[in-house]
Amino acid sequence: MARLLPTEPDVTVERGDEPAVLCLDDDRTGELLAAVSSETARAVFRAVSAEPVTAADLADGLDMSIQRVRYHLDNLVEVGLIEVADTCYSEKGREMDVYAPTAEPLLVFFGPESDRAGLEAGFRGFAGAMGPSAVLLALAESLSRLLGLGSEE
Repeated sequence: MARLLPTEPDVTVERGDEPAVLCLDDDRTGELLAAVSSETARAVFRAVSAEPVTAADLADGLDMSIQRVRYHLDNLVEVGLIEVADTCYSEKGREMDVYAPTAEPLLVFFGPESDRAGLEAGFRGFAGAMGPSAVLLALAESLSRLLGLGSEE
């Protein structure tokens, strides 16, 4: 029997080629770091970054309460790290938001605002030589290590 309402998300995440560059002096940097300051928040962010997911599926996958997951999802949405990318429906017909990472990658550096122009110019040169995909992978790996998002060995 065919379903009238979609029960599976239909989301494709397309990340931009050029990240927003934030320095330690930016107001947004403090908000971002606060939003991913706990291991639980980082686990939620990693899971959403891996694939678009509903809060209920995320709670099941992380073995957490739905309230705890929603708290962290709301914080991550508020600071612009993730977004509601789609809607699907539970088996009971309840509407559920599907969360995915935002299209804008972020590069946070720990330096003053005066270093931003040089960093952006260097990044563009590096991106031109290596290609956007390689640069984004390198940035993601570096940020994961910095924030402790990578796997423990």
